[in-house]
Amino acid sequence: MADYIEQALQRPPANAPRWLDLFHQQGRRSCREKALPTGKTEDWKYTSLRALGQRDYAGQPAPVAASGDLQRHYRIADFSSHTLVFVNGHFSPALSAGSLPAGVELVRFGEADAGQAERIQNWLGKVASREQSVFTALNESGLADGIYLRVTKNTRLETPIQVIWLTTPQSEAFTVSQRLLLVMEPGSDATVMEYFTSDAAEQNSFTNGITELVLEQNARLRHYRLHAEQEQALHIGGVHASLERDANLDSFHLAVGGTLKRIDITVNHNGPGAHCNLQGVYLLRNRQHVDYHTCIEHRVPRCTSDEVFRGIIGDAARAVFNGRIHIHPDAQKTLAQLSNKNLLTSDAAEVDTKPELEIYADDVQCAHGATVAQLDETSLHYLRTRGIAADEAKVMLSFGFINELLNRIPDAAVAAHLRPMLSQFFSGEQHFVR
Repeated sequence: MADYIEQALQRPPANAPRWLDLFHQQGRRSCREKALPTGKTEDWKYTSLRALGQRDYAGQPAPVAASGDLQRHYRIADFSSHTLVFVNGHFSPALSAGSLPAGVELVRFGEADAGQAERIQNWLGKVASREQSVFTALNESGLADGIYLRVTKNTRLETPIQVIWLTTPQSEAFTVSQRLLLVMEPGSDATVMEYFTSDAAEQNSFTNGITELVLEQNARLRHYRLHAEQEQALHIGGVHASLERDANLDSFHLAVGGTLKRIDITVNHNGPGAHCNLQGVYLLRNRQHVDYHTCIEHRVPRCTSDEVFRGIIGDAARAVFNGRIHIHPDAQKTLAQLSNKNLLTSDAAEVDTKPELEIYADDVQCAHGATVAQLDETSLHYLRTRGIAADEAKVMLSFGFINELLNRIPDAAVAAHLRPMLSQFFSGEQHFVR
């Protein structure tokens, strides 16, 4: 692992714009100052980086020829959107589609003019600090391209924006440094989806991804981050959001299991009246591993947050969930709640869950809780006596456990896309859940 980090730091990003040079230097310096997480690192106590050290991910991602066959790995029926597609970290104009309305600025880092580069530099790294994680610093040191999206003041986007990050295997293992910077100006309103996926072949990629969300006064964002990569694709990523006065973030997260998948989510309430609705689902089988670490920072008065994550863990898989709510001394009149529920479908499955409340204000309403359970034998028996096969009954009960969150998804086309995909993940058949 240490050798891989050092090789990555010594290798300059290919075709990166010159205005990112200082960003690269700062990332390298910060990365070298930090130690790699180990089992003694509290935030990584239950997640090992061993899988990242089993291959040399120092290869450079190569462009891939666009083909219609790749679209089936991310196409969502009846979901109209402006779509940007990256394959192995390279932008694919042939697979991208849609036109943006007035009031929206969307540019790749590699194509930014001087004015756009200046605006990007004003925000890049301000929400996701390189001091927070060695992998954030590593992302900055290897960043060659990214997406800057700005929704201008009072602009309301009727059509969602979808960013696809797709991987296909190469002759040698490689790393993709993904970056999305989204700035919502005052009074703006938009839906943005990040979709990480791959083709069906066994992958040899490592994605190190960072997303920064800036919501200025009274901005509203519906945000999706979906992880549906083939299980050998490694992913360590983070979503970092800043909410100003009366901003509203509605964020849905999904992860199907992999050899190593670690996602950090941090939401900073920086303006009174801000609200965050954070929901997530994770599903694991075989010997897969998913780790969600969330932190909601309430820094100012009269903010609210509602966080719900649910997981289904089967076979000998392992899930980790750590949810923290931090109420600062000035954050009076805060209303915050956190719930994490887990369903184990085998005796060998494991989940390590830790909900946390850290409160330094005395006029707040906060609640948190976690549960771990197995399928109810009485319910299984009831379905079996109605002529339903055992495997189908287990899938039906499992989906009853997560379907409540899927029903809350505001875009019906997205929910309709996820149900059969998740059904197939456990059963191999799509007809169990419609």
